[in-house]
Amino acid sequence: MKGQTIVSIIASLLFCGNGIMAQETTDSLNHELEEVVVRMPRGLRKMTGAINGDIISATELKRAACCNLGESFTTNPSVDVNYTDAATGARQIRLLGLSGSYVQMLTENIPNFRGAAAPYGLGYIPGPWMQSIQVSKGASSVKNGYESITGQINVEMKKPQLDPSVSVNAYYDMMNKLELNADGNMHFGENWSGGALAHFENGFSSHDANDDGFSDMPRIRQFSIMPRVAYLGTKYVFQASAKFLTERRLSGQDTHHATETHSSPLYKIRIDTRRWEAMTKNAYMFDRVNDGNVALIVAASGHYQDALYGLRVCDIDQNEVYASLMFERKWSDLHALSTGLSMNYDHFNNRYRFIADESLPTDHDGYNELVAGAYAQYTLNLNDLLVVMAGVRYDRSNRYGNMFTPRMHLRYNPLTNLSLHASAGRGFRSPHPLAEYSYMLASSRTIEIAPKLSQESAWNFGTGGNFTCYPGGRKLDFAVEYYYTTFTNQLMLNLDRDPHAAYIYSSTGKSYSHALQTEITFEPINELTLTAAWRLTDVKAEYDGHGLQQKPLTSRHKGLFTAGYAPGMGLWQFDVSCAINGGGRMPTSYKLSSGEMSWKSSYSSFVQLNAQITRNFRHWALYIGGENLTNFRQPNPIIGASNPWGPDFDATMIYGPLQGAMVYAGFRFNFTKYL
Repeated sequence: MKGQTIVSIIASLLFCGNGIMAQETTDSLNHELEEVVVRMPRGLRKMTGAINGDIISATELKRAACCNLGESFTTNPSVDVNYTDAATGARQIRLLGLSGSYVQMLTENIPNFRGAAAPYGLGYIPGPWMQSIQVSKGASSVKNGYESITGQINVEMKKPQLDPSVSVNAYYDMMNKLELNADGNMHFGENWSGGALAHFENGFSSHDANDDGFSDMPRIRQFSIMPRVAYLGTKYVFQASAKFLTERRLSGQDTHHATETHSSPLYKIRIDTRRWEAMTKNAYMFDRVNDGNVALIVAASGHYQDALYGLRVCDIDQNEVYASLMFERKWSDLHALSTGLSMNYDHFNNRYRFIADESLPTDHDGYNELVAGAYAQYTLNLNDLLVVMAGVRYDRSNRYGNMFTPRMHLRYNPLTNLSLHASAGRGFRSPHPLAEYSYMLASSRTIEIAPKLSQESAWNFGTGGNFTCYPGGRKLDFAVEYYYTTFTNQLMLNLDRDPHAAYIYSSTGKSYSHALQTEITFEPINELTLTAAWRLTDVKAEYDGHGLQQKPLTSRHKGLFTAGYAPGMGLWQFDVSCAINGGGRMPTSYKLSSGEMSWKSSYSSFVQLNAQITRNFRHWALYIGGENLTNFRQPNPIIGASNPWGPDFDATMIYGPLQGAMVYAGFRFNFTKYL
């Protein structure tokens, strides 16, 4: 293409120095260009800055179907996503060997999916909505609060201030599940822009591949929409958005395989959720040269969930308000300071019945928690050779009292191809047992929650390094990291004290996690990227009557191999990922009415294989892929499925996949109008 061409360059997202306010800057350059090829990186490992972590780009997300946030970590070795039970479809993250309740979830650096939204929050963000995912490991920055213990996961949505565009994504799989996503944005004058994102999914039929009478996965019908607006001025920056979601999950006994009688009705699970979110971000930049700014964030959400597990009831309403006022400035390239005030208010209203008897009344409880805090964080940067970030925050909760949270991160780059990092810090978390462990109602276990629960607290320490070399002129990256987490107070789910009960209580006993991970990425030929990773975890806690034991349903090790090949200037994309999931301990078993034991004392390793082929065109792409192509399914995931009203029923002993090999197909369409 000859002649004069105007090329619009979108600068990297400017977060006002603290990851809060995204701003696009545009320059126009006049060049005579034969061809412009833009290649986006996939997963990025941070080699600069003090905090250790990974960035999962939009390109990386497209290597798999990535229908939602919970399915976005297929090619990431650090994060595991597992089902909590075989009935509701609830998923939870594991980072550094510990459950996702110790990972602070953020959307555009605003705390989100806390409390009632935790069990199903990973399904509330569609994959096509996401611009990137930032995974920080260990005790993260004090700016976003005190709740990060093993790390933070921050999701950046598509921004309205990017080039005007329209995108459509459709997905359909052999389980008769359909998903549709659409988003678009446009500019209004020089400074204003707006956009909207929409999502719809529906499971049209249930499946029972193992013929146990229960649906393998719930049928989910969800609709969500998110309008956005942004103003980008020279001094003042503003963003606002709202999100509305409605979802119904249906599961339980399948009428095609189970028989209903007057004395034994079908066991059904129904979970209805209505959720709204709203936020506004405001920043005034008084010194652009030194990233000087004052910013105010205000966010609110409402989560209303009605759940029925057979004849058990668990209805949870949560309203939340969050506010943060921040000040940041650099003093030369050497020093930077960030300070701020924050406030978080939670209101819970619960209605529940733990006994499967509809003649009994439901119980009610409710509580409020107001936490106000302040923080200060200092960063020393010696020309990127040594970066030290030290922060402290003080918070006070009306329920749990004072919290003092110190954190420190250090990165040392002695060579251009060698980076060393270390971190230490403390974190706290308020327990919400009914919201977080509601999936335990998908069993006949008696639920016993201690009358008084303490706030969880833990220390996290980490160290590691990254090394890059070029054997044969080909790039090879090697990384190793180790993290240790120790609890001073922890919320315990004890399934060993009594195999027919679940005890939830606070424990000051010994509890810790060791996590060691190595990772190698190599490019043997052009356009082919290979990654191999191995992680070993040792997670133990003291259980009353059993002493220090491995935490149940937690794999001791994991291996991951991924390969991505994009020949023909990226017209074709071939991706394969193979995960080796290690074995672990099962909770204490019991003897069934048939005389057999409910399960073995441990489970063995298993392998999962995923693959996808993508054909890219100018404005659209077609993809077809398969998940769990090794066809491994956990045998007998539901104990006592033939009599869910009896004492042996339990759908919560899950360590592996619930459905076998699955094939899917879809397309993506994107049209961008360059101004």
